[in-house]
Amino acid sequence: MTDDSRVTRRTVLRTGVAAAGVSALAGCLSEQDENGNSGDDSTGENGNSDDGYDGGPYTVSMPPVGEVEFDAVPESWAANNGSWADMGIALGQSPPDAVYLASRYHTQYYDEIPGVSVDKSDMTSLWEGELTPEKFLGLAEDVDVFVNDPNFILGRTSGWEQSDIDLIEQTGTPFFANSIFSRGYDWHDYEYLSLYEAFEKLAELFQETERYEAFATLHDEFQETLSDVVPPEGERPSVAIMWATEASMGEFSPYLIDEGTSFKQWRELGVVDAFAETDVRDFHNSRGAVGYETLLDIDPDVILFRGQEAKTAAEFQDTIVSTMESDNTARKLSAVENGDVYRGGPLYQGPITNLVVTERAARQLYGVEENLFDRQRVAEIVDGEL
Repeated sequence: MTDDSRVTRRTVLRTGVAAAGVSALAGCLSEQDENGNSGDDSTGENGNSDDGYDGGPYTVSMPPVGEVEFDAVPESWAANNGSWADMGIALGQSPPDAVYLASRYHTQYYDEIPGVSVDKSDMTSLWEGELTPEKFLGLAEDVDVFVNDPNFILGRTSGWEQSDIDLIEQTGTPFFANSIFSRGYDWHDYEYLSLYEAFEKLAELFQETERYEAFATLHDEFQETLSDVVPPEGERPSVAIMWATEASMGEFSPYLIDEGTSFKQWRELGVVDAFAETDVRDFHNSRGAVGYETLLDIDPDVILFRGQEAKTAAEFQDTIVSTMESDNTARKLSAVENGDVYRGGPLYQGPITNLVVTERAARQLYGVEENLFDRQRVAEIVDGEL
């Protein structure tokens, strides 16, 4: 996809070969997430604040998809991941019909926000086993936009071609997203967006710029509060961020802190990356692993494990931490001795998630006890009280 590409929603006829292909393949979409949380649908009203929108066609531009024209505000959608799903909830939309992996859309963070909840029990996971064009073609009959970066699909799969992306877009359902959670992919040779740059683009798509602006103001206030929390540079802890599973404790995938949105809270809390000045390479680039002996050589102040967000703090302590405490090498790590091994946050975070996990991280690292953002104000913005 290039910035010169252009797709028009609903002006492409749903007839002919492409539409016939959709009809024939619709039955292929059958897999759903098995880890959905119970709860009500999002309290987002799925109505769109006026924002000056007069009901006519409009165009939104974002790399890598370029300009995308809509003749009406999308009512149903699919999302790349929890980052974009969370942005939609923040903008008052109904939850997406599908994401790549519903199990990695951690809706429990909404428990922090009064009156906001998402039931993902019927949310489709597009990438259970493998990601196929047929799943997208089947879903294209039901959703108005795929908030999925097509270059992510092409870069992370071996069975997709550009022709598959073209065929899906010919149904009239365009792609509109940018992979923002990590900056470690070689194929991402187009402009990256920050969380709030991407959020603003999605707000333009849903014609909800007033909600976006209200969140941006809240975020600015949050950043000012954080500046009072972060200690002087020489007093900040070194942290090692890794992916862990209970089945392979002692062999972890390392993550070096970069500019991707999945590291936003750690950058803003000013932590020192324990891997940055070592020979350890980021998992995205090397697919390598580190063990207890390497960690003992580095001996970070804090150890943060990803892949553990479905656990409560107590469950994490009883499984991951207790395993390390019983290991003869792991128990020598300063972070284990001092009780500084924590859940490391999600891969994907949007504006609401970022507030919640950043405050949690400030409690973990700096012992913050007070609330750092106004939960009621978040709820009001989601509900359209601007």
